[in-house]
Amino acid sequence: MSRRTLALVVSGALLVAAPSAAFAQQAQPKPAVAPKAAAKPAATPAAPTPAAQNPAFTPNHMALAREVMLSSGIARSFDSIIPAFSEQIRQNAVTRPELAKDLDEVLGTLAPEMEMQKQTMIDTAARIYAQRLSESELNEIATFFRSPAGKRYVETQPQVLDGMVQAMQNWTQEVSEYLMVRVRAEMNKRGHQLQ
Repeated sequence: MSRRTLALVVSGALLVAAPSAAFAQQAQPKPAVAPKAAAKPAATPAAPTPAAQNPAFTPNHMALAREVMLSSGIARSFDSIIPAFSEQIRQNAVTRPELAKDLDEVLGTLAPEMEMQKQTMIDTAARIYAQRLSESELNEIATFFRSPAGKRYVETQPQVLDGMVQAMQNWTQEVSEYLMVRVRAEMNKRGHQLQ
């Protein structure tokens, strides 16, 4: 996996995980149910209703969710996926150089369709934001991303993530080596020799 791809994955994970972690603490506990005298077998849960699967959001709620998703920089990760797929297709056809011209033309003509696919993912991501964050929360987040600090935050994300990926690679190597040295030492104390 390239550093750039890993950075995009880390970016998505961090940007998605941060709001999830913050709002997970606010989750309402389920009310306690009094035990029944005779235990009955658990009933099969009913399938979720279509309304529960796709709750209705106001147009403003969805617009804010989309704005937050786009302004946060998460959509940048979608930008690299389609070209990566196209490049993979080209690589698979490398043994047939006579296909190169036609393949490039086909991929070019499919570009609008692929853009629609990307927009579908953007809409899906916006819906996920809307499901997890209230309209009021999204408004506050959107306000931050419109601010100079928010714009600077998004602008520096690629460099920050590149730095984090490099630091994670170094840290992973160091911790792995450290742990192995410590495990060997402790196992040696117990009379076991590890290679």
